[in-house]
Amino acid sequence: MLMNEQDISEIKQLLSNEKNIVIVPHKNPDGDAIGSTLGLLHYLLKTNHKATIIAPNDYPEFLKWLPLEQTILKHDTETNRCNGLIENADIIFTLDFNAFHRTGNMGSVLEKSSAIKIMIDHHQQPDDYAKYMYSDVTMSSTCQMVYHFLDKINALNYLNEDIATCLYVGIMTDTGSFRYRSTTSTTHRIIADLIDKGADNTKIHNNIYDTNSYNRMQLLGVALNNLKVIPESRTAYTFLSQAELQKLDYKKGDTEGFVNYALSLNNIVLAAIFIEDKQNNIIKISLRSKGDFSVNELSRAHFDGGGHTNAAGGKSNTSLESTIEKFISILPLQNSALNDA
Repeated sequence: MLMNEQDISEIKQLLSNEKNIVIVPHKNPDGDAIGSTLGLLHYLLKTNHKATIIAPNDYPEFLKWLPLEQTILKHDTETNRCNGLIENADIIFTLDFNAFHRTGNMGSVLEKSSAIKIMIDHHQQPDDYAKYMYSDVTMSSTCQMVYHFLDKINALNYLNEDIATCLYVGIMTDTGSFRYRSTTSTTHRIIADLIDKGADNTKIHNNIYDTNSYNRMQLLGVALNNLKVIPESRTAYTFLSQAELQKLDYKKGDTEGFVNYALSLNNIVLAAIFIEDKQNNIIKISLRSKGDFSVNELSRAHFDGGGHTNAAGGKSNTSLESTIEKFISILPLQNSALNDA
């Protein structure tokens, strides 16, 4: 759902004088969620709004160098303060998600808020909670959408090194370093403009991808050792138990990208990683695919999740072993689609 001229005009009017604004990413925010919220924050602060990012919880260390990252509040550790800001907000921007349940325990307070809600998101099947919805599943990333949003409201003149850096991070991470099908010529033109405005592409790549700890590399070794292939379904999967995570002092973000190693195998179309999370009593699932096989549909149908055609997440409330068994059991029903992908 794209914004029409009336929406854009009304938003420009809304932002024409000082407002109390809260910006919210999804739970367990990734590079696109943090990059897009910070990029928008820099713009709103430059235009004299009182703006705050409230994340549902913490995020990986490799994102904590971004400009103004230190100002992000975490709802799970500063609940009362965050709820007060949400209740007093004039406008709430929700970025990189399209359903309140994706914010965990924040969902109910967001739903009750009387603030005007503006959604900027590229995931499929959005809920209808926002007055203004900028929803486009063809976009590479929410960061690309924030760039287009600034363009729509005639605010690209505010684009500086800080905003460019934040938006570059989200586009880079959500496109798999510009290799996914959602990366278009427009995406590259935007990246060129971000570099022109001061985004240091080499520094950004190094800060995101070249900061591996020894334990993370060891954990990757465990995940690769656990890798299984189901050739008749063109599927590969791996898993990590809570014991394996604890043994290698797991930190949030350590398993980022592990599922892509499974997908990189020759003749594999579907890849999955199952991660045991005993603290929340769930199995976290990341799914990736190639071609037209939709892991969004698979996750929605079987694992209480969703996302994009080629990248989705889900969860299971049963054991690690039974979750993997369920995954294997549904593959024969997918064989035709997997072999046609």
